[in-house]
Amino acid sequence: MCYDRYVSICKPLHYGTLLGSRACAHMAAAAWASAFLNALMQMANTFSLPLCQNNALGEFFCEIPQILKLSCSKSHLREFGFIVFSICLEFGCFVFIVFSYVQIFRAVLRIPSEEGRHKAFSTCLPHLAVISLFLSTGFFAYLKPPSISSPSLDLALSVLYSVVPPALNPLIYSLRNQELKAAVWRLMTGCFQKH
Repeated sequence: MCYDRYVSICKPLHYGTLLGSRACAHMAAAAWASAFLNALMQMANTFSLPLCQNNALGEFFCEIPQILKLSCSKSHLREFGFIVFSICLEFGCFVFIVFSYVQIFRAVLRIPSEEGRHKAFSTCLPHLAVISLFLSTGFFAYLKPPSISSPSLDLALSVLYSVVPPALNPLIYSLRNQELKAAVWRLMTGCFQKH
């Protein structure tokens, strides 16, 4: 998404060549392959852990830190290596996003008209807000100290980074459509007028 925004704002005349169907397919394949590899490594390591405590988790989501609490082996070092690999992978994506948005904001601030700047910022800021929500809650969920861990906090964080961002994306981008926005407004005002 940030590369799409970068090309559409910083290189609008090259949009068709830089973001053709082949480039989009390559980017999607790279994202899916890296996510699949990361998930496969985490899952293989997690399933290889011997569990010495009861096998019941008091959690809604079966997250890696909760499974590590059930393990009786000293293989936490191996899991730490996988988490470091995941953080490096995510940090690379984060650096790419930050670099793209720095370039975008530099280009937007050079736009002479106030309306043009507003339109460019309104295109970028919802994506940036969803990314910030996802990264901050995900990092906090996995890197918070065990002393502040509780089942309700873990559940809230899991929902915040796994359910809310994917649910917000279609809502944010579909509400940019004026017809859909008008239909939602009619639906909402119609519901309130009936009561």
